[in-house]
Amino acid sequence: MNVDWLIRGRDGRLCAYLPAEAAIRCRAERGPGGPWGPPRTVGGGQRLHPVLALGQGADRYTHLVSWRPTVREESGLVHSTHYRADLAALDWHPIGHPDRTGGRTGDPALAVDADGRAHVFVRNGSGGVSMIAQKPKGGWGPWRDLKGSDVRGTPAAVTGASGRVELYAAVSGGVLHWRQPEAGADPAPEEQLEAPVRPDTLRALATSADSTTLFYTDTAGDVCAWRPGARPAVVLAAAGPGPVGAIRCELDGHDCTLLAQRSAGGRVAFAAYPTEDEAAGAWWTESGPELPADALVSLAEDEDGRVVAASLSPGTGELLITRRKPEPVLALEPWQAV
Repeated sequence: MNVDWLIRGRDGRLCAYLPAEAAIRCRAERGPGGPWGPPRTVGGGQRLHPVLALGQGADRYTHLVSWRPTVREESGLVHSTHYRADLAALDWHPIGHPDRTGGRTGDPALAVDADGRAHVFVRNGSGGVSMIAQKPKGGWGPWRDLKGSDVRGTPAAVTGASGRVELYAAVSGGVLHWRQPEAGADPAPEEQLEAPVRPDTLRALATSADSTTLFYTDTAGDVCAWRPGARPAVVLAAAGPGPVGAIRCELDGHDCTLLAQRSAGGRVAFAAYPTEDEAAGAWWTESGPELPADALVSLAEDEDGRVVAASLSPGTGELLITRRKPEPVLALEPWQAV
C-alpha cells in the first residue's frame, strides 16, 4: 500500500484505509476531530488481493484502486470512489489489465488531476508502465503503454500544483520520470535520474507551483530528495527501511516539508525542514510507542490545519493517532488508540 492512506475527506473528517481479509476497510471520524467509528468495508463484497492505491483531487473525493482475482491465476484492477466519510463508497468497478489478461503485474499507483479524473499506473508484463485514466465525461479510456523497462517496486504518482499528473518509477540504477505536457495529455517521458535507488521507497510530493519532489532511499541508507532539472540532495539518513511519509505544511509560520518513518527501533520518527531547502538540514525525533514490524505511517492535516500522524498495523488492525499541539515547534499530543 502507498503511504497516503490517511485522508481528510470533503466533510473535514479523517479516514484511514487498509487492506484486510480480502477486502478494503476504512475507519472514519464521526465528526471532525471527534471519536472514530468502527471499520467498514469499502466498495461492496468483492474479494480483493491485499493491495491498495489511493489518491485525492481538489474536490477531496477519495479514489481507490486494487487488484481482484478473476479466473484461475488471473486478476484485474478495480476502482472505487468514496465521496464522503458518512456515505458508502461506490461499488468496485473493473478497469481491466495492462496486458488485457494475466496475473498481477505490480502494485498500482494513482493520482487525480485538476479536473477530478483518476489516473492509474501499474507495471506491465514487459517491465514498463501502463496507464488508464477516466474520461472527462465519465467512463474510462483505453490502456496506454507509457514504455520504460526494468521497472521495480511500486511507482509514485503525484499531481503538481498545476494540476498535471507526474509519475516516478525505480529502475536498475535510477528513476524514470513522466509528466503531462498539458492537461488531459498522456504523461510523457522526461529526464531520467541515475542514482542507486532502493525500490519501494519512492514518495512524491508537490512542493512549489512548478515542482514536485521525489523522496527515495538510496543504497547507502540515506533519504534523498530529487526535483527534475536539479541534482538529488541527501536530506538525512533513513530512520528505518520503509518509505517516508511526507506532507507540506506550515510550522511556526514557515513553509516546511515534514517527513515521517517507522524507525529501526520501532517508533515513529519525524523530521522537518524548509520546503525545497534540503541544505538547511533535518534530523529525526522519535515519538510514540514501539510499533509492530508491519506498521505503516501516514500524515495528513485536519480541518483546523493541524498536522495529524497515524500508524496502522495490518496484522492487528490497530490504529494510533496523534495531532500537533497548538504551540510552537512540532510538539505532539500523546498517541491514542482509536
